[in-house]
Amino acid sequence: MKFISWNVNGIRACVKKGFIEYFNEVDADFLCIQETKCQEGQIDLSFEGYHQYWNYAEKKGYSGTAIFTKHEPLTVAYGVGEEESESEGRIITLEYDTFYLVNVYTPNSQRDLARLPKRLDWEDKLSAYLKELDSKKPVIYCGDLNVAHEEKDLKNAKSNIGNSGFTFEERGKMTELLHAGFTDTFRHFNPEKEDAFTWWSYMNKVRERNIGWRIDYFIISNRLVEHVRKTDIHAHVLGSDHCPILLEIDVD
Repeated sequence: MKFISWNVNGIRACVKKGFIEYFNEVDADFLCIQETKCQEGQIDLSFEGYHQYWNYAEKKGYSGTAIFTKHEPLTVAYGVGEEESESEGRIITLEYDTFYLVNVYTPNSQRDLARLPKRLDWEDKLSAYLKELDSKKPVIYCGDLNVAHEEKDLKNAKSNIGNSGFTFEERGKMTELLHAGFTDTFRHFNPEKEDAFTWWSYMNKVRERNIGWRIDYFIISNRLVEHVRKTDIHAHVLGSDHCPILLEIDVD
């Protein structure tokens, strides 16, 4: 099965920049998006053969997630009872016979790290949730996780140490999750690869010079690793300040 994850930074804007063309071209079984920035009824997207599930933020033009899938799930869940950010539409879980799919848009710690304590609390609740799911069946966890885990996951690591998305605390939470039975698929198959990024600032020519961060992930239960066929970053795809990422895996 083919999975795509993409922070579209506003689905209405992204549709005007090639989203539908990419959707049709990639022909994924599952296409997960983050930062939809819309409310119900503000956009009409219909793709033949696909079910769609949306988690809208209460605040207009903010956050939000959605999943388009060819496969109707057994159950659908929104959020994990994380209270502070539950209203921000950040989590969708689809359950299938052999796995769970969890699409997530992780909250940013903010430039001054004002939201870091809440972010770390979020990480703890989400980690507990993922481990609970994993005790039942394997998990495919994807999305914009707003952290560059290792120094090779961003261009200018030294000058960014301690900044939002690259604090020791945020990186530590990622490490804890991976040690709890999960695998970062891209890094597993590309352990030494550098300059492989998924987000670039809109500042002048930053993307052209590939000064970016890898903050979008497919993280899976360890026991699924042997079933991975391919993992990739579609850096050539524009339409957002993030690019889509791909996972092909046998989970039928």
